[in-house]
Amino acid sequence: MTLPRKHLFDIPKGVIYLDGNSLGALPKAAMARAQTTIAIEWGQELIRAWNTADWMGLPQKVGDKIAALIGAPAGSVAMGDTLSIKVYQALAAALKMRPDRRVILSDNGNFPTDLYMAQGLIDTIGKGYTLRTPNPEAVLDAITPDVAVVMLTQVDYRTGRLHDMDAITKAAHAAGAVMIWDLAHSAGALAVDILGSNAEFAVGCTYKYLNGGPGAPAFIYARPDVIDSVNPALAGWLGHDAPFDFELGYRPAMSTERLRVGTPPVVQLSLLDAALDAWDGVDMEALRTTSMALCDLFIAEVEARCPDLVLASPRDEDARGSQVSFAFEHGYAAMRAFIDRGLIGDFRAPDIMRFGFTPLYIDAGDVRAAAAIIADVINNRLWDDPQYLTKSRVT
Repeated sequence: MTLPRKHLFDIPKGVIYLDGNSLGALPKAAMARAQTTIAIEWGQELIRAWNTADWMGLPQKVGDKIAALIGAPAGSVAMGDTLSIKVYQALAAALKMRPDRRVILSDNGNFPTDLYMAQGLIDTIGKGYTLRTPNPEAVLDAITPDVAVVMLTQVDYRTGRLHDMDAITKAAHAAGAVMIWDLAHSAGALAVDILGSNAEFAVGCTYKYLNGGPGAPAFIYARPDVIDSVNPALAGWLGHDAPFDFELGYRPAMSTERLRVGTPPVVQLSLLDAALDAWDGVDMEALRTTSMALCDLFIAEVEARCPDLVLASPRDEDARGSQVSFAFEHGYAAMRAFIDRGLIGDFRAPDIMRFGFTPLYIDAGDVRAAAAIIADVINNRLWDDPQYLTKSRVT
């Protein structure tokens, strides 16, 4: 394995891209695939492409590629829809597996959409279900015998704090609860062993570290031994065992395919399929080692140059994902100033400046250059400019 693989990505000249934890860079292969999918498959084959280009088999092909990156067996990952939908599917299935319990346990650092979907499901079902959200560090103590489902995001989207997947899953199972992991900030960033963790479900998006492009389809993993007990809350026609029999009654597919819902987004799946080829031959343990080294270097460089910035991420590399966040009162304005100077990260309220490290296209030279830009903006108060104070719709 050789890292980085910058030659596989189309990164604008003069840009240091430290926002792959929000939207991955464009793989050159994805651009070429888009042309083929649109001009040749759709343009020339038309509806025949469902068979001739195997559009119908694309979700499973892509799902198997992602399975290999998260430590899951082939056939256990289904593709399609958005992460919010996949969260809803996993939660609904998990609650049916524990019909005598009424508590969904998450934490108050989870990404809001996961909590919104949980609350929406509770409001739909009724029956006295509740959502508990203790502080992240208090999750283990909050796993009590009345908990039906533990649903957590492995890596905190703001700070990069890393939950202990194995310890929490073990505790959930000891209490009789079902475990769901959100891998949105893990897939492609960490060496995940979802099968080894024994969690029943995992979900994730593909437009961050997996570089699938904006709005790329999400994935859902179901442990192979539980899939037969999953009764989908969203029973779409492509989750049917024989969709082209057009039966009026629903029969779930006898595999993870039952977690598919509607017609797959073929163009975006094709781009994602091509993007995932950049991972060929990548050892995830080695990638994780490289990621931690880049993050450690970044912390050291920024702290040495900018004593006014406060590290918001765990200092311990084993307790952190593949991102580093610094807190700064004027963080939004500062990030705008960084971006104007070629360093792209992003901002999360109230004061978090986030920087994601994707070893496929980031190296130590990028890290040092980024730290120099940060020092210039912070130490010379270049952020203190009216043009940086007006917030954009997307931060």
